[in-house]
Amino acid sequence: MGQFLPFTKQALKNLFSKPATTQYPFVERVYPERTRGHVDIKNDDCILCGMCMRSCPPGAIKVDRAGKSWSINRFDCIQCGYCVEKCPKKCLSITAGYQEPGPEKFSYKVEVPYEPPKPAAKPANIAAATKEG
Repeated sequence: MGQFLPFTKQALKNLFSKPATTQYPFVERVYPERTRGHVDIKNDDCILCGMCMRSCPPGAIKVDRAGKSWSINRFDCIQCGYCVEKCPKKCLSITAGYQEPGPEKFSYKVEVPYEPPKPAAKPANIAAATKEG
C-alpha cells in the first residue's frame, strides 16, 4: 500500500490540521516587533535638514527646503532604516505595515511648517566693545 499511495499519510494529516495560510483580507495581520514596514514622519518636528535624503540608498526621499515639503516614494524605499538612524531630530520612524499595492506609483508628500531661526542681532554695547578691543 505504501508504494501506491505515498502521500496518504500527509493528506490525512493535512485534512485534520489547521491551515498554514491566513485569511488575510478578513483577518488583519499581526506584525512581529521590529518589523520593517514603511517610513513615517512627524512633520512638526522636522527641520528640513536633508540628512534623510542624503542617507537614502535608492534616493526615495526628497526634501525641498524652498517649498517646505518632505516626500517619499514608498515603492522605491527599501525599508533599510538609514534615514531613521541619521535624522538628528528623530522625527522619522519605521511603522509596521506595508504600502498597499496600487495601479500606479505615487509619492507621499508632507508639508513641513518649519521656519528657520532668524540670526540674532548683536547688542549695541557688545558691538562697541569688540571695536575698541
